[in-house]
Amino acid sequence: MKLWAGRMRLRTFRIFLVLVHVSAACEFGPLPYSVTGIVCRMTKPAALLLNQETAQVIQAAFRNAKFPNITGERSMRLLGKVAYGLTNIQVNDLSIEQSEVELKENDAIHIAIKNVTAFFKGTLNYGYAGAWFLQLFHSVDFEIESSIDLQINIKLMCQKDQVAADASDCYLTFHKLTLHLQGDKEPGWLKQLFTDFISFTLKFVLKSEVCNEINFLAQVLANFVHDLAENFVRDEGISVDISLASVPLIKANYLESHHKGLVLYKNYSDVFTDSVFSPSLLTESRMLYFWLSEHILNSLASAAFLDKRLELTIRGEELQALFEMEDTEAQRNAVQMIFQGTSYNNSVAKVWSLAHPQISVQPEGTVVKSLVAVEVSTLPMGEEALMVLYMEKEITVTIQAAYAKKKLILHPLDSRIEFKVFNCTADPSENDPSIRNFLHTMISVVGIPEVISRIEPALTSLMNSKGLHLFEIRNPEIITRKGYIIVQLDFSFPNHLLLDFLQNTL
Repeated sequence: MKLWAGRMRLRTFRIFLVLVHVSAACEFGPLPYSVTGIVCRMTKPAALLLNQETAQVIQAAFRNAKFPNITGERSMRLLGKVAYGLTNIQVNDLSIEQSEVELKENDAIHIAIKNVTAFFKGTLNYGYAGAWFLQLFHSVDFEIESSIDLQINIKLMCQKDQVAADASDCYLTFHKLTLHLQGDKEPGWLKQLFTDFISFTLKFVLKSEVCNEINFLAQVLANFVHDLAENFVRDEGISVDISLASVPLIKANYLESHHKGLVLYKNYSDVFTDSVFSPSLLTESRMLYFWLSEHILNSLASAAFLDKRLELTIRGEELQALFEMEDTEAQRNAVQMIFQGTSYNNSVAKVWSLAHPQISVQPEGTVVKSLVAVEVSTLPMGEEALMVLYMEKEITVTIQAAYAKKKLILHPLDSRIEFKVFNCTADPSENDPSIRNFLHTMISVVGIPEVISRIEPALTSLMNSKGLHLFEIRNPEIITRKGYIIVQLDFSFPNHLLLDFLQNTL
């Protein structure tokens, strides 16, 4: 029994380390909602969908469990001592008939897995000695057929400021455990001896190893989900802190986690103490909800500004399309005055934000207010660039967002433009309002949509690079309210994502 005991101690120590890691409680303030920037709510329909993937996890737990060799000896009348050893125990075949999930409010996620049929195989070594002159040793392959029910109760807690899963509350109920020796040619007493013994010992070993492996996988999967989410809200030097703001909640119809949602960027310091979140703001009709404070959007815009991402250069045909939006005499005269006959191919327009954009979320959409500079220069052959137009303007635009066909769609509504600085080489005294009127119309009709058309594919590409396109998202809605955004959707889980994870991890 020494080898078995030694391996059991190593295995138990591994699980003990996991449990100690999980049990390290997080400390939260008295008003956790006040520092909540992101809320994720997963309703029971989503839990039922994900439960369909439980079979893969349970199969991985059985196949990855390290069953120890079992050795010992027994005294038999007439035969003397019988020494035995069960070695190379492994799962040969496994099937799961049914899996059910139930959310127990303020308790745990109860998963009932019924009618697990598992076949184990290995080698039985035995020997017995009667008189001092007789010793016989034998080896025979065996197979064990079992029928098992599992009950797993998963508690959600906080570990190092992230969601952790504790599945140590695990039970196995055996309805069948039958030993088949190779060819069933061994003596009947031998089969009876080891059948009785294995019925007791193997039940204990299976319960210990399989439940430990399930608990280990539950925590690994929780870390996997956290890493996916953390990677999704990170782009180079800009990221969002998704540390927990309070203990995860289990309600009868949903699971919910609250996260800080602070933007992290170099020395940029983000502080958040005025969240307007309340559980009543979210319903239970969709599978998945995300609640986002407008503070996050403001902070992300500030970080993008500091990272010099709010800059745009337009030249050539793109510049020509902007200035030739309509073929009228007023347009032709304005363009002639600004470019003074220079070709668009020898001209360039630079657009950049002069200050942190201000973002507020309202029922009609997301309102973006920004002080923007535009500089248009011509590049005569062999000469230095000559600035022909410079202007600073405060632009306020309301944007509605949607997500369809795996693409982000941004639709600008009303916009307001106020010129702060206007310098045009062709009209230094600013006595001719035609240029300014033309530019005002151009920016409203073409300029703002052009900038947004650049942002749409950039953000879509960024989200797809994080794996969003792997999920089948159904009927997503982006709803704006005063001070916050709600994203609600149904989804299908990509089966291969879990398979790839289990294969790469185990």
